[in-house]
Amino acid sequence: MAALPVYRWRLAPDGYATRRQLRARGLRPGGQDVAAQLERPRRRRGPLVAYLYRVDRAKPVRPMTPARWAALAKANAARRLCPACRRDAGYVIPASLGTCVPCAYPGPNGPVGSIREQC
Repeated sequence: MAALPVYRWRLAPDGYATRRQLRARGLRPGGQDVAAQLERPRRRRGPLVAYLYRVDRAKPVRPMTPARWAALAKANAARRLCPACRRDAGYVIPASLGTCVPCAYPGPNGPVGSIREQC
């Protein structure tokens, strides 16, 4: 196995792109191995590393099918459901709280008596 070519930050030649850059062009790596890497030096720590892929070997992004759209909608709905009160919070429940904001910080009348409902 040959060593990967290493380039300094912002000095990679044309024809290479990161995953995010490929995605912005509507492409994906498509099973190819990492072709090169970028290194950005940092003080007192190891360098930041970004892996590069060949653009000419990249494949188009697979289109979303109706079944994949439905699965994504179901997963996002599950992230909005509060496990404590079983209500749709209308936003993604923060992992740091684990519950919706009224359940995490109940008012004097419990989670139902939140500030928004008292107004």
